[in-house]
Amino acid sequence: MTDMAFDALSELEDDALLVLYANGDRDAARLLTARLAPRLLGHAQRLLGDRAEAEDVAQEAMLRLWRIAPDWRPGEAKVTTWLYRVTANLCTDRLRKARGGHRGLDEAAEPEDDRPGPVERMQQAARMDALQQALDSLPERQRQAVVLRHIEGLANPEIAEVMEISTEAVESLTARGKRALSAALAGRREELGYAEE
Repeated sequence: MTDMAFDALSELEDDALLVLYANGDRDAARLLTARLAPRLLGHAQRLLGDRAEAEDVAQEAMLRLWRIAPDWRPGEAKVTTWLYRVTANLCTDRLRKARGGHRGLDEAAEPEDDRPGPVERMQQAARMDALQQALDSLPERQRQAVVLRHIEGLANPEIAEVMEISTEAVESLTARGKRALSAALAGRREELGYAEE
């Protein structure tokens, strides 16, 4: 594929790329995967707290997208909304199966920037671990709403569609989740390097 053709493809919406994939365009599939898989992986990891499990979930969500591609009707739903819902459902299934046993945090932190020094990296890892522990302590629906809103950056109406609840319910879940996170992290401000100077 030429750079020019790839540039033209990269300007297409997710819906259009999915339709092209359904019609046999492998480059559209590669571009859509590169665009969406990292977002799904991050979302799943935040919901599950386990990188390996999250990788499995992200892969399964993308496989499901490829399976439904021939039947996709552009304009009915956003591809990302559909994928976030599938990812959340897959995470919920895994969490339900794992209940009863303790689930440790993934040893590997988020991909690190090479520029910060060791102290900054340790501080960042401690903050990520603290956030993940606090997220893990939230009820499942609150965690899902908080992650979609404040980490993934989705708007409340899109979250409502993903979670299949009302916008008001999303607002309630995110507000309660933020309060619980704030309370869980309040006593750790200095330890995490957020003490006021």
